[in-house]
Amino acid sequence: MCIAQVLSDPEWSQSLFAWTGISGALLTRLLIDLATVGVLIGLVYYRIYRKTDLFLTFFGFNLIIFLITHLLNEVQLSMGAAFGLFAVFSMLRYRTEGLTAKDMTYLFIVISLGLISAVIRGGMGQLLLLNALILGCVYGLESGRLIRREWSKPVHYDRLDLLQPSLRPELLHDLRARTGLPVHRVDIQEFDLLKDCVKITVYYYQDATTLTSVAAPADSMAR
Repeated sequence: MCIAQVLSDPEWSQSLFAWTGISGALLTRLLIDLATVGVLIGLVYYRIYRKTDLFLTFFGFNLIIFLITHLLNEVQLSMGAAFGLFAVFSMLRYRTEGLTAKDMTYLFIVISLGLISAVIRGGMGQLLLLNALILGCVYGLESGRLIRREWSKPVHYDRLDLLQPSLRPELLHDLRARTGLPVHRVDIQEFDLLKDCVKITVYYYQDATTLTSVAAPADSMAR
């Protein structure tokens, strides 16, 4: 209670801003930025992918980009210094074996949110509108409300005799029965004739009903 009363004191707040050099507008933009990233990562990313190992990466990149962009926006840089700065940044590459295309997309989004929040010249209403627009688009695409989400998995398959285009129904039925996934299409990646197998990618809709109970085609049953 005492801390809350101190923070709510306008004179104390003004003295704090004067001592630290932080303006109320900057602090508000930072809070809006962190709240937006929290909603994006906590309510969208984690709810779908159930991964927490990249939380530090997302929030760390967002905060650092926000602070660096704000500091650079406060000083006048020459053209040569600006190009030199981008040359240094271009030498840094964030690589990890477990970083998928979706993770990279979320990383780019949190970096963009920090950049937008730091350089925006409009009012707080404009910042809230832009952040809400980004959140709405990501949520709409990830939840399947705008576009039905198609999932994929790589599979090493050993039935080379079913790869003929005329036997595609039998191939799909066999994949559904053996994987338990409602596979609706496949993409052949590469053959390994030494091991008599092929690497394929199966595609399915997670909200579709598993088709393992569907009867096999007549031709495959005859075999």
